[in-house]
Amino acid sequence: MRISISKIIILIFVGVFSISFQAQNFSGKAVYMSKSKMELGNWGARMSEAQKKQIAERLKNRLEKTYVLNFNKQEASFVEDVKIDAISGATDSWGSYFSRGNQYKNISENKIVQAQEFYGKWFLIKDKLYKIDWTIGTETKQIGNYTCFKAKAFVPYKELNWYNFSWGDLRKPKEEKGQEQEEKMVIVEAWYTPQIPLAHGPAEFWGLPGFILEVSAQNTTLLCTEIVINKNEVVAIKPPKKGLEITKAKYAETIKAKMLDMRNNRGRRRG
Repeated sequence: MRISISKIIILIFVGVFSISFQAQNFSGKAVYMSKSKMELGNWGARMSEAQKKQIAERLKNRLEKTYVLNFNKQEASFVEDVKIDAISGATDSWGSYFSRGNQYKNISENKIVQAQEFYGKWFLIKDKLYKIDWTIGTETKQIGNYTCFKAKAFVPYKELNWYNFSWGDLRKPKEEKGQEQEEKMVIVEAWYTPQIPLAHGPAEFWGLPGFILEVSAQNTTLLCTEIVINKNEVVAIKPPKKGLEITKAKYAETIKAKMLDMRNNRGRRRG
């Protein structure tokens, strides 16, 4: 059986650093900066650079976010550090309806718990973690004090966006008679470090032989800007509890139905 040089290097990293991690109880915190590229579609071609810049400033709260990942060996919570607009003193209330809510992952129990609010009603999404089929590459780079390895994966679009909706999602895809709609896949690129031999990562990303410090999918990149590990200290990570219990698929169906009602009611008022 042939083993690639990159896998041998990774095994050495894991072997050297996992001994101290296994021997101790610990917890940690990682801060991630999220940056998304603005997508204007066909409207973008009609806009001047000044107009694009003005829109980018207005949408800054949605395009640039900060998240905190608190973790122990098996559990992690991923929460947005909500920023207040410096000019208006307000948060982005409309955008929050379609943002990722407070998320809890337990990799030993293979479960995710996430709290989502939609127009004053809270939902508590409980489901299984989606297992990502990673392909580990040979490329490495340095992120802070950590040597990171590159990994790639193809992940279903719905697994990354089950909480995120737009009015365009209400349009039914055109399907040929007798044929099923092909599932949309997203290319995910991650950088993880075996120096922290935990399978944690931000958002929906996990399952590599090391801690994920950077990940890119679609038009968004999450980069770890700070990480602190507290040896010999265990912090309890608790899942959110507020809301109607529901699965990811059922939540998506429920919100789409509510949005459809909103659109139809708006149309009737205009008529």
